[in-house]
Amino acid sequence: MSEDHWHRPLSRIEPGDLSGDTTQTSGMARREAISGKTVGAEKLWMGQTHVGAGAKSADHHHGESETAIYVVSGTPAFVFADGDREVRLEAKPGDYIFVPPYVPHREENPGDTEAVVVIARSTQEAIVVNLPSLWQAGPPPAQG
Repeated sequence: MSEDHWHRPLSRIEPGDLSGDTTQTSGMARREAISGKTVGAEKLWMGQTHVGAGAKSADHHHGESETAIYVVSGTPAFVFADGDREVRLEAKPGDYIFVPPYVPHREENPGDTEAVVVIARSTQEAIVVNLPSLWQAGPPPAQG
């Protein structure tokens, strides 16, 4: 017997229901909204990231996951390595940022107010690989 895809319930997650029970990176706070854990999602993870005024996160990447970011408030910068130099993408509310799989990066907030972004990932798990440095990340694992 096949599953009835027409009669499954929708889920609502209120702002106060977001969970911090997900992998974290120093210098920022991730809050999980949509995931397998919270609503039974099978292919998607969605939540928020908060970076305090003047703060920056540690370097990290998100494994095989594609990450889409929407800037809600603040003026975050997204920093990644291009060869032997660092590149900064300055962002403002209303901007979107795309982070490809395995790309080492960090979030910085040079502003004087908290930066808040909404994040959607192509994997149901919030994959976070914390790194010692953008320059020591190494290549991604070979694909099968």
